[in-house]
Amino acid sequence: MSTQPVGDTQTLWHEYRATRDRGVRDRLILTYAPLVKFVAGRLGSSLPSHVDEQDLVSYGLLGLIGAIERFDPDREIKFETYAIARIKGAIIDELRSLDWVPRSVRARAREIERAIVELENKLHRPPADEEIAKALGISEDEFQDNLTAISRSSVAALDELWTISSSGGDTVSLIDTLQDPNADDPSLEMTRTEVRESLATAIGKLPERERTVITLYYYEELTLREIGEVLGVTESRVSQLHTKAVLRLRGRLAD
Repeated sequence: MSTQPVGDTQTLWHEYRATRDRGVRDRLILTYAPLVKFVAGRLGSSLPSHVDEQDLVSYGLLGLIGAIERFDPDREIKFETYAIARIKGAIIDELRSLDWVPRSVRARAREIERAIVELENKLHRPPADEEIAKALGISEDEFQDNLTAISRSSVAALDELWTISSSGGDTVSLIDTLQDPNADDPSLEMTRTEVRESLATAIGKLPERERTVITLYYYEELTLREIGEVLGVTESRVSQLHTKAVLRLRGRLAD
């Protein structure tokens, strides 16, 4: 996504590291600005229509600036990999501070998570939609409507930050624990290992269609519409499957 030749970019990095010159930093910001647009567009596709993508870009730009100021070009990690995580985090933090997700939607999501965990512990298998709906005391249609409402209010699903109690309260994004064969940050490996193993196990236990949606969306980076074409279902149905899969994963990891 860089708009500058690699050699020129490396020169900028070494110059900025040596001088911390604001003008050089601004040139790096311009070079990597497309990353902010990319992340904001991807997150914005799952947000309610009243959330302005330009606001997301503004929030993400702060994350990019912070990433540039903290990045060490001598470490064995691509800047793009490092920056995307920071840009996502900045956008999500700002959205959380605005508290734009209705409390009723948050509460219903937690209820569904708890119901799924309780049923899985009881049945020793993923519960069907009708079983979840019955446990919640609602109809299956109401359950699907709840999934739709949650999907429209979800910030970033697997991009959400989780706190790892066994690592001293460190936070990690679930999506960042999915292994990237092209680049990895050795300094984060100890933090990621526990969550990566738990997440891989949880994904493996998802019903087939939900597992396919998670794989295509996060690994292959297909859009919900494209996944719908692959599965032969509507985009709204894919959104429901995605939401249900994420709620299962969050419930299992929290449990």
